Amino acid sequence: MTPRLAITTGEPAGIGPDLCLQLAARDFDAELVLLGDPTLLRQRARQLGMEAPAIPEYRPEQPARPGELRILPVPLRAPVEAGRLGCSNAAYVLETLDRAVDGCLAGEFHAMVTAPVHKGVINQAGIPFSGHTEYIQQRSASEQVVMMLATPGLRVALATTHLPLAQVAGAITRERLDGVLRCLHRELVQRFTIAQPRILVAGLNPHAGEGGHLGREEIEVIE
Repeated sequence: MTPRLAITTGEPAGIGPDLCLQLAARDFDAELVLLGDPTLLRQRARQLGMEAPAIPEYRPEQPARPGELRILPVPLRAPVEAGRLGCSNAAYVLETLDRAVDGCLAGEFHAMVTAPVHKGVINQAGIPFSGHTEYIQQRSASEQVVMMLATPGLRVALATTHLPLAQVAGAITRERLDGVLRCLHRELVQRFTIAQPRILVAGLNPHAGEGGHLGREEIEVIE
């Protein structure tokens, strides 16, 4: 089976459209479906001095082919100038995310990849938004989610996401750590096929608190 990936093009004034254009010049073992405005991609290609790639429109009923790049059109709400942020397209950005998440939940897509968004712009438009992680959690009605950074040989899961630094210590609770660790262990076994994951838990304070002299979170919560 050829996997089908939904790729959101992100903040239209940012680097997301540029990155998505680069995909047309690469080979992949998956079908890639861009979610965004086709006119925006053509305009950005001209600005970058690139020949605009021919990206056919995505049709779910068509069988996927490895390396195929298609676009699921989502129209911009307002004209865009690269590098000049504005709130007019905040709803457009969220529409691409909603379509990708809903497609994954329905089994239409096997996974989604997100180009960068600008959280401040979305909030300035009057839409509460702290990040992709929390937004996808809410959209999918998931009780527990974990953000994990992954490279060959190392994976780092985060106990908290998208919080002001002053709030992090208070957010480290036994219940939160328990949920993160259980979710992490389960997914490493099931999705990464690691039969016996070796999970290490980092300290919060410098030198893991130095026995309580530089903070007691390790003694009272983490250990």
